Amino acid sequence: MQKIACYIILCLLLGNVAAIAQDTSLLNMLNNSENAADRAHIVTGTFKATQLVNMPTVESPGKQNLQFLIMHRFGKLNQGAYELFGLDNASIRFGLDYGITDRLSVGVGRSSVDKAFDGNIKYKLLRQTEGAGAIPVSISLYELVTHYTQRYTDKSFLNTRYRTSYTSQLLIARKFSRNLSLQVAPSWTHYNLVATPQDKNDLFAISAGGRMKFTKRMSFTAEYSYLLDNQVVSTKVYNSLSMGVDIETGGHVFQLVFTNSNGMIGPYYLSKTNGSWGKGDIFFGFNISRNFNFRK
Repeated sequence: MQKIACYIILCLLLGNVAAIAQDTSLLNMLNNSENAADRAHIVTGTFKATQLVNMPTVESPGKQNLQFLIMHRFGKLNQGAYELFGLDNASIRFGLDYGITDRLSVGVGRSSVDKAFDGNIKYKLLRQTEGAGAIPVSISLYELVTHYTQRYTDKSFLNTRYRTSYTSQLLIARKFSRNLSLQVAPSWTHYNLVATPQDKNDLFAISAGGRMKFTKRMSFTAEYSYLLDNQVVSTKVYNSLSMGVDIETGGHVFQLVFTNSNGMIGPYYLSKTNGSWGKGDIFFGFNISRNFNFRK
C-alpha cells in the first residue's frame, strides 16, 4: 500500500513539473513572439508619394494596388507675360504603376518630352524597422528603361537601339520622425548613343532630397541631383534643383512643384537639365497620383 501511495505521489509531482515546464515554454514562446513582433515593426509612410518631385522615392504601390500618376510642367517662368509666364506651354507624363507584392512593383509611362516611353521596376531590398535589431533605413532598387520616338528629318542612324537609355538608382531613405524623412540616391545612366565622342555613354550622378511635414496633410519637399563633372561636354547642362508642397487629400496626393528640369524621368532630370534657377529658367507644375485597390 505504501508503495502504491508513493507511486501516486510521484506521478502527481512529475505531472506538476511537466505542467510548470509547459507553462514556462508557453511563456517563452509568447515572449519570443512579442520580441519578434517588435523586431518586425515596419516603419511606414516614409514618403507620401512614389515621387519626391522628379526623383522616385522608396515608396511603391502596395500589393494589388494600381497607381495612376500625372506629372505636368508648364513653360519657363522667364518667358514673360506674352507666354503667360510659361502657362501657355506645357509638357506632361502619364504613368501607371502596379504592386505585384508589397515589395515589388512595375510601371510604364509616356512623356511628351521627346515623345518618350518608359518602363520601370522597383524592388524594396530593405524596409526600415523599429525595436530590437532594428533596420535603420529603407532601400529600394529602381530600374528604368527609356525609349524616345521623336521624329527627325535624318533617320539613317536613329533606329530603336540608339534611341534607348537605361537608368539604375539605389534609393536609400530614413524616416527620422513623423515629420522628417530624407533620401539619397546614387544613379547610373547608360546612353546607347551620345552627341559626340567626347560625351560619356555612362553617366554617374547622386541625388538627395527630403520631406518636412508642417501640417497634418501638408509637407514641404526638395531634391537636388549632382551630375559628376566632365561627363557631358557637348552642351551646357545644369544640376537639377526642385522643390514643392505636397497636399494629401484622401486617395490623392497633390504636389505643387518648381524645378529647373523640363524632363520628368531619370535620363532627363539627371543629365539633360538645361534650365538655370539664376536665369529664371524655372518650370512650375504639379504631380498628382491616385491609387486604386484591387485587393479584397
